[in-house]
Amino acid sequence: MHIPDGYLSPATCAALYAGSAPFWYVALQRVQKALHTRLIPLLSLFAAFSFVIMMFNLPLPGGTTGHAVGVGLASVVLGPWAGMLAISIALVIQALFFGDGGITAIGANCFNMAIVGSLVSYGVYRVVAGGSALASPRRVIAAGLAGYSAINLSALCAALEFGLQPLFYRDASGAPLYCPYPLRITIPAMMIGHLTIAGLAELLVSAGVVGFLQRSNPELLRATAGQAADSGAVDGGRGALRPLWISLGVLMIATPLGILAGGSAWGEWMSSDYADPAMRQQIAAASLQQAPPSQVPQGLERLSTVWTAPFARYAPAYIRSATFGYLLSAMFGVGLVLLASLALTRWVRRARDKTAEAVHS
Repeated sequence: MHIPDGYLSPATCAALYAGSAPFWYVALQRVQKALHTRLIPLLSLFAAFSFVIMMFNLPLPGGTTGHAVGVGLASVVLGPWAGMLAISIALVIQALFFGDGGITAIGANCFNMAIVGSLVSYGVYRVVAGGSALASPRRVIAAGLAGYSAINLSALCAALEFGLQPLFYRDASGAPLYCPYPLRITIPAMMIGHLTIAGLAELLVSAGVVGFLQRSNPELLRATAGQAADSGAVDGGRGALRPLWISLGVLMIATPLGILAGGSAWGEWMSSDYADPAMRQQIAAASLQQAPPSQVPQGLERLSTVWTAPFARYAPAYIRSATFGYLLSAMFGVGLVLLASLALTRWVRRARDKTAEAVHS
């Protein structure tokens, strides 16, 4: 679901950056108001969790792969706005350093997964959970449905963006310039795998962790439950979050399992794959037996080289072992996500303090 450089036109990318910007702005404003709570470690934790969980590739029908995103869980605990920022941080780090998603498509990927995903998951969770108690099994079900709905709506957005490209952007001969497949291919190709495997993975992650929090630290669920917390009751400190940090560490160590599933995610093929006979067969098999164009779309080929990530595909060039390289990438990525989260919250805090000083002066 990480759209690479070259699959969307510059106009589409610009429109989705512009569409994401107001949501990022509101999210920053909401987080700024909430910094009196212990939000910082929670934001960092769930941004890192999202980064790691997306490294666990799952085999999907058609020979492609997919993954959970963690957006349902982030929205249930942090709320839609902080969750939006947490997922966005993970996606930006993935694009810049690991080439997982293009830099021209950061706006699109954040819009699909962070923004649409967060709003949908939060809405579904609140509706299904209703006014049930924090320890109610109903909240576990609500979290699972929230995650399932979010990842599938995110996948549908990506499928629509892919499929609209050949409708609007063609060269003089009529050949597609960017993504070569129309909506009748992109929607089923994307949705079959997400409605089944990837969606169920997101459901299990969201429901499982919420069930764990009900037993270990139910107060973390109160902020999005529409229930007022007692003063000082919500504890986002190290002690309260230690089990979650330990779980994150275990997942990070286990990330090499994520490369056991072979194949690329749908729509994440490199431009060179279109000239490889074996890869062309894989692309066709994943696209309802519709063969890819004989020539790489001109726009896709041009934009695919706009940015070269230093650790492309989570495979550092100086590491011979794919397993160790993937693990090293996970560790490095989590460190970058934590640093980015802390930098963002410090910037927001300084902006809040400057605003407060200006008001008082």
